[in-house]
Amino acid sequence: MTAVGDFLAAIGAWLRGVLVSVGFATRAFFTVLGASASLVRRPRLLIEQLYFIGNYSLIIVAVSGLFVGMVLGLQGYYTLNKYGSEQALGLLVALSLTRELGPVVTGLLFAGRAGTSLTAEIGLMKADEQLSAMEMMAVNPIQRVLAPRFWAGVIAMPLLQAIFTAIGILGAYLVGVQLIGVDEGAFWSQMQSGVDLWKDIANGFVKSLVFGIAITFIALYQGYQAQPTPEDVAGATTRTVVISSLMVWWLDFMMTALMFSK
Repeated sequence: MTAVGDFLAAIGAWLRGVLVSVGFATRAFFTVLGASASLVRRPRLLIEQLYFIGNYSLIIVAVSGLFVGMVLGLQGYYTLNKYGSEQALGLLVALSLTRELGPVVTGLLFAGRAGTSLTAEIGLMKADEQLSAMEMMAVNPIQRVLAPRFWAGVIAMPLLQAIFTAIGILGAYLVGVQLIGVDEGAFWSQMQSGVDLWKDIANGFVKSLVFGIAITFIALYQGYQAQPTPEDVAGATTRTVVISSLMVWWLDFMMTALMFSK
């Protein structure tokens, strides 16, 4: 009975820790939202962080989108050619990128590039006592540091997803039409007739927006809650990638089940 009791106690302690963490994270999320009103008076803070987060992630997103589109065009052609439907290559690529690959892969890249950068930056600011210095000067670090970075990540993620999708379609066009020889008119016409603005493109935009909210907040929360030591800052950076990646997959499944169930 002692072993069973210890096991149940361990489970209870773990569940209690999870609930406490969720409670702290929820309160921190609404605190950041409440502190966001100050950005209306100081939009330059948002613009600077949007440049830092979005522009520095642009190269890896664009290059990854190009090669993902090229591979998707190549594999899609091999598959469709078995059934004599290679003319539908453009539709296959467009639906795959707008619905799934665009938001998901961009979210994973965003977590690995921008998310880790945000966590490390906030963690180092805390370790160097910059946040404490702001509080001593009557400057709210939530308003000055976290809120601009949060909204910059939320805005940048859908833009990066759109760029990833567009360049991915271009990559599939280069491989499918220019290299293999798929009819160019059929490639674009089937894509235009088969992709729906609201069901496909808008749903992909919503996915990327939700991913941007989740990834950016996780990155900021991990950095803000990290202990002011190099080891814990490094651990917080690792946790950002792991938690964000798992959250992207879970949210993608949930939203896909809701959006395309009918």
